[in-house]
Amino acid sequence: MSELSFFCDRYAVCACVGVLPWIYNSYVEHAVLNDDLGIRSTDGTPLFVAVGRDSSSWPELVVSLRFDPGPKSFFYPGILLIPDRDIVFIGAGTTLLAYKLLPLRRLWEDTADCGFWRWRQHGELVLMSAELELAAWHVDGRKLWSTFVEPPWGYEITEGDVLLDVMGRKSRFNAEVGPARRS
Repeated sequence: MSELSFFCDRYAVCACVGVLPWIYNSYVEHAVLNDDLGIRSTDGTPLFVAVGRDSSSWPELVVSLRFDPGPKSFFYPGILLIPDRDIVFIGAGTTLLAYKLLPLRRLWEDTADCGFWRWRQHGELVLMSAELELAAWHVDGRKLWSTFVEPPWGYEITEGDVLLDVMGRKSRFNAEVGPARRS
């Protein structure tokens, strides 16, 4: 089991990968929003994420799910908390989630092609990297665009543009608009 906890501005985050915390039922009992996405299943790797204001005794948001692909395939969950927008992004396996923390609600559930890699914030933009996808959301949670990629691939952000390199083929496009759609 891996457990991680951190504070970011006024929020406290706790996460467990591989097993639920021993006080899981207490977390669920005290949560304002408990989002159970199939944690009782036996397929995939368990993930527990709890987010709350550091002034609260218990986290208000509890998210539990099983994800695949997982650590045995070198895919690890990721959390991006944006405290000034009261929003948290969670990615694990092919599952992508976003929650508004004030007022507390799930904004959306989406999927990542093949397997989630990481979240990165670039100003007002949130980029999600996956094995076969690069996607963008505004920091308020609105999805902006998504594009297919295949390894090896990488990107840089410069002067408001994405410089994307997919298997040596390079392209450049506006980070907020995304790649041009072909008819």
